[in-house]
Amino acid sequence: MENSNLTFKEFQQFIRTNYYKKDAERGSAGCFMWLMEEIGELASALQHCSNPEKPASAEQTANLQEEFADVLGWLSTLANMHGVDLEAALRRKYLDREEIDRHKS
Repeated sequence: MENSNLTFKEFQQFIRTNYYKKDAERGSAGCFMWLMEEIGELASALQHCSNPEKPASAEQTANLQEEFADVLGWLSTLANMHGVDLEAALRRKYLDREEIDRHKS
């Protein structure tokens, strides 16, 4: 996989290729629980990086980035398990002109 200009489609395929078998054995409920755990870890990382009086350390910033990535990884796993193309879903939801116009009104 090319490292620059990574698309959601490429990332989702990477997750499918490398983790699908194990994740499918875990099932949707198990994968959802992992996603929720990662969201909790992201919440904690955000809290550590949100004090305007004390800027986040390099370690805290790296952890925040890792937690965002973990959330996207588990979200991609669930999307794969349910046949959802995340890139297509994002385009339909946020990039299609009609949808954008509808949210503006």
